[in-house]
Amino acid sequence: MKAGLIKQYFPEITEKQLEQFELLFPLYQEWNEKINVVSRKDIENLMIHHVLHSLAIAKIIPFRPGTEILDVGTGGGFPGIPLAILFPEAQFTLVDSIGKKIKVVQGVSESLGLTNVTALNVRAEDVDQDFEFIISRAVTRITPFYYWVKNKVSPNHFHTLRNGLICLKGGDLTEELVELGKKHKVFELSSLFKEEFFESKKVVYVPM
Repeated sequence: MKAGLIKQYFPEITEKQLEQFELLFPLYQEWNEKINVVSRKDIENLMIHHVLHSLAIAKIIPFRPGTEILDVGTGGGFPGIPLAILFPEAQFTLVDSIGKKIKVVQGVSESLGLTNVTALNVRAEDVDQDFEFIISRAVTRITPFYYWVKNKVSPNHFHTLRNGLICLKGGDLTEELVELGKKHKVFELSSLFKEEFFESKKVVYVPM
């Protein structure tokens, strides 16, 4: 049972959510044979490298009902889809400029019965809406990313953390964060998850 790992770190999930997490592996395996969204050699590590990695954001901030979240450069749906399973009352807009990747996101969301996911084949700059949080996984350097999306962050704050940008990143970010020159906070994922994969992984939060 591959989703047992999710239950270990998120013991409060319901049976329905557990089933949805369990379905991710066969769904991505099937889609990956048609459209390569997860590297072939990495598909076996889907639960740790993609699903659990995406859920690291939930350890930093539990999204409240009604929260609007934009996932930029979602690829095959990460981090957006695992977070949408975990927070069914929050709304997720997943965007990618590559149409076939969005086709996978739509297919997976539909198979899981996720009604809180909107998948759009557009660039982030072209989304005409405000969001409480903007999330991404290793899309680009933080500075250009910050300026692409800063006008899309809603002034309506209702979480313990101020609205802003939440990025999953890896490696040495010193230079990148100096370049950003904005207030930020870095969370080391090795303190949240015991798997070796998370040793150099981080979440960077930039309040707006």
